[in-house]
Amino acid sequence: MVDAQPATDPSLQFRFLGMAFASPIVLLSGCVGFGEEYTRIEGFSNRDTGAVVLKGTTLDPRLGNPPHRVYETPMGMLNAIGLQNPGTDNVVRDILPALDFDETRFIANVSGSTIEEYAEVTRRFDDSPIDAIEINISCPNVKEGGVAFGNYPEMSARVVAACRAVTKKPLITKLSPNQTDIKENARLCIEAGSDGLAVINTVMGMAIDVKSRKPVIGNVQGGLSGPAIKPIALLKVHQVYDVAKKHGVPIIGQGGIVNATDALEFIIAGASAVGVGTSLFYDPMSCKKINAGIADYLRHNGYGNVTELVGSLTIPPR
Repeated sequence: MVDAQPATDPSLQFRFLGMAFASPIVLLSGCVGFGEEYTRIEGFSNRDTGAVVLKGTTLDPRLGNPPHRVYETPMGMLNAIGLQNPGTDNVVRDILPALDFDETRFIANVSGSTIEEYAEVTRRFDDSPIDAIEINISCPNVKEGGVAFGNYPEMSARVVAACRAVTKKPLITKLSPNQTDIKENARLCIEAGSDGLAVINTVMGMAIDVKSRKPVIGNVQGGLSGPAIKPIALLKVHQVYDVAKKHGVPIIGQGGIVNATDALEFIIAGASAVGVGTSLFYDPMSCKKINAGIADYLRHNGYGNVTELVGSLTIPPR
């Protein structure tokens, strides 16, 4: 079991889907590799986090997209890595045994191009020490002509149901903002067996080199993350919260969080935990600062535990 004593204040610890979280911070998939990269930075510790989500993993190894894969934008970042990873068996056999499960919780990120692939990757992680599984439903379904699973509620639910059938581990569905009705998608995913929700994934965007008149990103389009998408992500958490609360399903709110104020906004909107990703690229020590800021807010406002703040948003009467 994790030593759930938080790095800054006891009021930051809580339980998320049965897992002991030392703080509300979750390090997001794709931003910390397979959990060991940031441990090389002096002063960084996974003990400052509630959980670490590992890099998106497919059944077979993938080389990913052609360069350029990453491009800095005003207040954000475009990325189109293309799910480069060594494949599920390699992750389970070689990477998971090297992780320190006494430091924090580790969550696998499952990706696939067919529903069958999602189910098989999930099944293999089920027979591993991983603490929970996040379903990345933003992948295109090759059997449906490249339609992204996450943009259609019924298709999202089919993926969740297939994964639910092969594991008893907690399932967290990562919802896409690139859809018409995220609230309906959340409802169907919960009914299909999702235990938690991660809101949101990146927003699709592109950049153009005006000199060459060509796309900057080799894949043409990529996922936009960072502070530029925070207002979008915050609204999506607010929209999903009522459905999630009704079913007793917790939310990881994510999208542009760089400081404690950002994190507090997401918690007030309804997130039980907050995902930190892009900010780590320029401030690897941001987790300590966010924890300290949340703890300070709780002390000054008379809260005994961070969970008391979840969903405390007050909407003025119209």
